Amino acid sequence: MVEQRKQAVSIRLGESDIRNIKRIAKRLGVRDSDIIRFAIKSTLNRVAPLCDPAIRGRNLVPVLVEAGDELIRYFELDAFRLEKIINEQVDHGRQVDRDDIALLAMSGLREEYLAMRLKDGAGAGPIAVPVTGTLRHYLYDKYVYRGTERNPSADV
Repeated sequence: MVEQRKQAVSIRLGESDIRNIKRIAKRLGVRDSDIIRFAIKSTLNRVAPLCDPAIRGRNLVPVLVEAGDELIRYFELDAFRLEKIINEQVDHGRQVDRDDIALLAMSGLREEYLAMRLKDGAGAGPIAVPVTGTLRHYLYDKYVYRGTERNPSADV
């Protein structure tokens, strides 16, 4: 039988984070540690594809689109580092284009700059939907839905 022991871990948190954890715990009627475990498990589930070394290239696009801006800002990931994470040891047909990786890296920047970059790259007129939605649609259409009919209800 596999032993499933829990292990204590020490983390450093700022006063405002601790205060917010305590407020949420009090409101929900649970312990502070329950809130911390919930936050960790939620985050790990959200970025789970990054745990699997077999998931590379275009298969990483959904996780990077959905959580990428937060990951990019928090860990200060630039286009060079993102390209290594995404395309290292990937066949040419499964790789994500460098320009698209640059767009992902810029998703943590101001939306106006990203809109300008998307507009220049596509040669299109003004972007009518929010930029983050535009980037999401563009990357999903190019790498996820590629060759299949897009399901509009998946965007809701």
